[in-house]
Amino acid sequence: MNKVTGIQFRDHGKVYDFDSGHFVLNEGDKVIVIAEKGPAIGCVYSEPHQIQPDIHKWPLKKVFRLATEEEIRKYEQNHNLELDVFNYCNKKLKEKSMSMCLVSVEKRFDSNKIVVYFTADGRVDFRELVKDLVKKFRTRIEMRQIGIRHQAKMVGGLGPCGRVLCCTTFLNNFAPVTIKMAKEQNVSLNPGKISGLCGRLMCCLAFEHEYYEKIKKTLPRIGKKVQTANGRGQIIRQNLLKQTLTVMLNSGGEIEVRSEDLIWNKHPKKKQKRSNH
Repeated sequence: MNKVTGIQFRDHGKVYDFDSGHFVLNEGDKVIVIAEKGPAIGCVYSEPHQIQPDIHKWPLKKVFRLATEEEIRKYEQNHNLELDVFNYCNKKLKEKSMSMCLVSVEKRFDSNKIVVYFTADGRVDFRELVKDLVKKFRTRIEMRQIGIRHQAKMVGGLGPCGRVLCCTTFLNNFAPVTIKMAKEQNVSLNPGKISGLCGRLMCCLAFEHEYYEKIKKTLPRIGKKVQTANGRGQIIRQNLLKQTLTVMLNSGGEIEVRSEDLIWNKHPKKKQKRSNH
């Protein structure tokens, strides 16, 4: 049975699962794979291990072969070139006082083109910058503007939870995140507590949103008057994870109960409109 190995294409970048095939791989080995953008060289991050159907999506792309010494040398040269382009571009941005934030530089393994990723508040005229880069490095230069969320994905870091950013490790696409999601989960609306490193609402707010919506539909709303074993009262809080409700009793005091222990009209009858006939 084929095994799965983790391949990393950039330092501290996302680890992708590949089918190791018949190859015997060790951590740190350089391999050639066929990625979405074409042939690429990656580093073995985790040695081959058995497939776990509940984790790994099958079929996986296969490791094409081990990289040759010449290919590894080219890979290292490209990495050094990326650093040179990054430093030179940063220098030019300061000289020209351009309102751009340089994020990353990528030299693809099978291409002579260098892609420069940056963020900016609006449109930026970078034609003079491209001329300087072409003159200096004698190769094709492509400037690509990305969003601030994609910047966090490429740069990486630790989130408020103490773990590596979700967008860096496993998220493939950015789902829409709204303040309504935070409200429904009873999360503090303090921007500093619900914003990620990118300054946008944290992606994890969307992970359990569907569950919260589903549970909320089964519980009476806040403010609803209900009957409990301790008497009548009014719901003042909901704990969606525990699926319990806090009721302020008419006689005074608060109690925490489950929804099935309450007597309430889940579907009240609508008032009938008066007929003129």
